[in-house]
Amino acid sequence: MKLIKLISLSIICVFTAAAQQTPADTQSKPIAIIGGTAHIGNGNVIQNCLITFANGVLQNVTEHTGSEDTTQMEVIDARGQHIYPGFIVPNSTLGLIEIDAVRATDDDSELGSWNPHIRSLIAYNAESKVVESMRPNGVLLAQITPRGGRISGTSSVVQLDAWNWEDAVLKADDGIHLNWPNSFSRGRWWLGEDPNLKINPNYSDQSSEIKTYFKNARANSKNPNAKLNLPLNAMHGLLNQTKTLFIHVNDEKGIVDAVEFSKSQGPMKTVIVGGYEAYKLAPYLKQNNIAVLLQRVHSRPNSDDHDYDLPYKMASLLVNEGVTVALETSGDMERMNSRNLPFYAGTTVAHGLSKEQALQLITLNTAKILGIDTRYGSLEVGKSATLFISTGDALDMRTNNLTTAFIDGRNISLESHQTKLWKRYSKKYENN
Repeated sequence: MKLIKLISLSIICVFTAAAQQTPADTQSKPIAIIGGTAHIGNGNVIQNCLITFANGVLQNVTEHTGSEDTTQMEVIDARGQHIYPGFIVPNSTLGLIEIDAVRATDDDSELGSWNPHIRSLIAYNAESKVVESMRPNGVLLAQITPRGGRISGTSSVVQLDAWNWEDAVLKADDGIHLNWPNSFSRGRWWLGEDPNLKINPNYSDQSSEIKTYFKNARANSKNPNAKLNLPLNAMHGLLNQTKTLFIHVNDEKGIVDAVEFSKSQGPMKTVIVGGYEAYKLAPYLKQNNIAVLLQRVHSRPNSDDHDYDLPYKMASLLVNEGVTVALETSGDMERMNSRNLPFYAGTTVAHGLSKEQALQLITLNTAKILGIDTRYGSLEVGKSATLFISTGDALDMRTNNLTTAFIDGRNISLESHQTKLWKRYSKKYENN
């Protein structure tokens, strides 16, 4: 019996050590942060700030004079440090895949091509170790997005410190994701076809299929006697503007066709995702009030005749034309690379944007695109106390160093598997 108890205790310890950090408790006492440099997220900066919040809501965001009464508050001295709103990563598969090579942990896509009714939210794993690793870099919110098919499914916005998906959700079913067909394609070299770019011979048919699907969805929404059809019913949110249409498209022709298609459907909030050639259409996008979730900044140009730094300067090319831009991180190793979101924003500073403009790409602009800007994305009175303190510039990988972070006023843990390994091996080499 004693042996059984010891074995049971060992198993418990192993699983405890491997588990995610326990989500933080609800804020119980008003908190005041004094003396730091507050980067508001809307372009403004307060050098010597006073930030107070209670019950998870910001009460004051102002200049610190020293005369404020903070006797009943927990006071955090942030002098010499920087305060930022929590960073937001959109179009992410965080929590949908844990280990790429383990099929049982892969739940980012559904069979079939037309899946607007597939909800990524219910597949979200709040205990993911990958999710946990976002927080030490200031990434505190995410839009969880499915993949695959013509219509991948429905995304939701979550906060990254929760027991389960029910606790995590901030905005359920915020948008539907449509993969627009490529107007060009490459030949299958393994079959002896010419690998160079050529016009996609199926483009017209594929575009027509999308139009037909939306036509059917509209007819379904207007027929009170229609039989229950889960995919078509899920589309109703686009038609009544309670959901956003996120169109994943990169080429110039595809972007124009996608926007014109959206306009033909009547009033519909539309966002371009990826948008590699969106910079060529900046005035057009501005005119039609189309925002862009811009592809990963740390990418190579898609063509030999493109500028070597084109992916780095795309954001400034669009922002300078008045287009609302936010950064996304999809691509190779996208879940792990999501923690680099602030450094992608930092790269845009070296290619045309100011630091505060770059900050907006991962805070307020993202919140506006996702429809959560009344609560998140900036340090403004009445909004959620979702913020963090860093000893240095959070957009610079050399100085991003969080000391404290809050989600809805909850003081969250900044420990992760990676930070534990760092401490372990730092100690090892210090002793040598």
